Amino acid sequence: MRIGEIAALVGVTTRAVRHYHHVGLLPEPERRTNGYRQYGLRDAVVLARIRRLTELGLGLEEVRDVLRDDAGRELAEVLGELDEDLARQEAEIRGRRERIGGLLEQARDGGLSPECPVSEELAELLRALPTGGDAAAKDREVLALIDTHVTDDVQAQLVRSLREAATVPGAEERAQEVYARLDALADAAADDPRVAEAARVLASCIPDGMWGDGAGAPDEDAPFVRAFYAHFAPAQAEVLRQAMRLAFGPDAAGEEGGGPT
Repeated sequence: MRIGEIAALVGVTTRAVRHYHHVGLLPEPERRTNGYRQYGLRDAVVLARIRRLTELGLGLEEVRDVLRDDAGRELAEVLGELDEDLARQEAEIRGRRERIGGLLEQARDGGLSPECPVSEELAELLRALPTGGDAAAKDREVLALIDTHVTDDVQAQLVRSLREAATVPGAEERAQEVYARLDALADAAADDPRVAEAARVLASCIPDGMWGDGAGAPDEDAPFVRAFYAHFAPAQAEVLRQAMRLAFGPDAAGEEGGGPT
């Protein structure tokens, strides 16, 4: 048989046959005097077994182990590992489908957050936060990024603190004021005189223990924090820096509307 004939017989492509030769799974057959490969029944048997094993989901190295006569793993062992791997994938797919189902339910109820997919806890919080304006949109983007950037414990603490802060009377009005002040500084320089007052207003809105008990101000040299400040205009970023220092600096516990440190 020629390469096209054995490929058609087994149900694979000639390209696959050549690849199996290249990686050493299928031994090269003898060639005729004209240079063409001459395949026999034994070659077809091996090729058919390769096809069946790959269709089961085995990788080529695993197929090599199964086909190897000596020092190779038993087929039952390989299939057992494959079954365990498929079971893990099945559980992961089931979990993702449950997550997607929750998002679809939110979409049907008209409450799907534009920042999705995020955790259900953050999605619930985002639906309660004010919208409108560039600063509010950026705040939501950053929260969505933090949702994937931090550990589960920090994420839970952050969402819990923000949710509690959002329930305080007048919280929505103060948040709207902060966003309005930030939007007003979109084209301002970092030394704009309005920055200090905006920072004091923002600091008063930041909940205690937002990052966990005893956590200080974020490290301004950390890559994520640098990217966070760069996401905002210069004056807006300076408001955020000063607000963080006011809220989490060493004298934060004794300050009430004090100036930036």
